[in-house]
Amino acid sequence: MTPANSLKKKNSIVSKFVALTQKQLFIPVAALLALIIFNLIADPSFFAIKLGHNSDGQPILSGYLITILDYGSELAILAIGMTLVTAASGGQDISVGAAIAIAGSVILKVLCGDNSRPDHMQAPIIVAFLVACVVAMLFGAFNGALVAFFKIQPMVATLILFTAGRSIAAWINNNELPIIAEPEFAYFGTFIPGIPIPTPVFIAIACMIVIFLVLKFTNLGLYSQAVGINPNSSRLNGINPAVVKLITYVILGLCVAVVGLIKVSRISTINYSVIAKDIEMDAILAVALGGNSLGGGKFNMPASIMGAYIIQFLTTTLYKFNVLSSALPAYKAVVVIILVVLSAPVVREKLASSKKSRSSSKSVKEAA
Repeated sequence: MTPANSLKKKNSIVSKFVALTQKQLFIPVAALLALIIFNLIADPSFFAIKLGHNSDGQPILSGYLITILDYGSELAILAIGMTLVTAASGGQDISVGAAIAIAGSVILKVLCGDNSRPDHMQAPIIVAFLVACVVAMLFGAFNGALVAFFKIQPMVATLILFTAGRSIAAWINNNELPIIAEPEFAYFGTFIPGIPIPTPVFIAIACMIVIFLVLKFTNLGLYSQAVGINPNSSRLNGINPAVVKLITYVILGLCVAVVGLIKVSRISTINYSVIAKDIEMDAILAVALGGNSLGGGKFNMPASIMGAYIIQFLTTTLYKFNVLSSALPAYKAVVVIILVVLSAPVVREKLASSKKSRSSSKSVKEAA
């Protein structure tokens, strides 16, 4: 091979790689591959899945991958709503952890009534869940109204509920810790008898199907992106930006209620200060890892969902290697910095200009 051909081949490879980095799924796929390779080298048993039995003798699957699917499903559900909010408002809701505490507290209040240790549930689970949905959606509408109608920055607007939410959750049950003794309540956060796969996985799949149908058969996705890109232009095209933003926050509230049910179902009670702690950071990170702009506009829902499971993959990997839970935010902060830098317009423009300059130099050489 002549030096000219070798240089041409090298430039072609570099050009293809630069083009690949421009694709939205590049970052999440690269992160996933990095985690897989790291765990394969460090401890291949990380990928082992075992079929065992729980205390009731029911078959269940266990292993780190099952844990990722299980707890990653909570984050995936939350990432659905956070993606829409980010796309439409150009900001993030930092109150989702506190809102989950409220939703969980409402569910337990309806099921327990005035007795925090009832012998049997005081209402059907579906009724408790629907009440929690209404409450969570109202709080979502409150956040959405502050952002959409009062023009408050999303992070500042949701700081109110972030600060007061857990106190509200404790107040709902008079600072008591209700306990549901009936085993069927635990099915939503653990396993359904006879099915070895964690129930949250199925709940997440159902939520994914619903949102994909909504995005396919309605204009919600299109309107959210249009409002996020340019609210003034979207208004001129007959779209009400305030209403669209409000709807996205209400949908996030619905996602919060679903996660709240899973959370309290796992332990059949609630810890107001610990439940869903720092989950808002993971949800925002999932959206960013999916290659979505945190400044709003165009989004990719499958990429956000994929990002959620990758974040849980990272969390499980860190726990596997005995990283203290108090140190986890520091590691995730590094990931946030990398993602923000890679997604910054300046960096993307430089990559694009580098690709163009290589293409133009290649054309000049071929012409010569």
